[in-house]
Amino acid sequence: MAKIQWAKGIDFVSGLLSKRPKAGQPHSDHSSALLATHRVAATTNPTCTRIYMVGEYQRSTPVGQDETNRRLRFSAVSRAVNTRMHDLNKISADQAAFIAQKDTPGGKKTMRSYIWSLELAAYDEQHD
Repeated sequence: MAKIQWAKGIDFVSGLLSKRPKAGQPHSDHSSALLATHRVAATTNPTCTRIYMVGEYQRSTPVGQDETNRRLRFSAVSRAVNTRMHDLNKISADQAAFIAQKDTPGGKKTMRSYIWSLELAAYDEQHD
């Protein structure tokens, strides 16, 4: 097993170190990504960083109806949020309503999350 010695000032590296190529790019069907993990635990082993080659992911179960419905809900609400955030007729009113609610308990802290909550509630009301 290889050992890694980090430069001074770098304690550890964790996460995806290389991108997976997008579908349709050359050699995307047989590529892998480099993943590093760092374990923080009381241990006698000083090397707590591990590096893995992560291959192509193969789903083991088919997409169910419930998952399809969640995907459709997410995409519909996402489109509605983007449309509303670019609608010049609603921006002023939405900004005023956002500012009024953001410092209240349970208030949304970003404009996008506020608009998302409004559109999600509207979608659920329409489809329930």
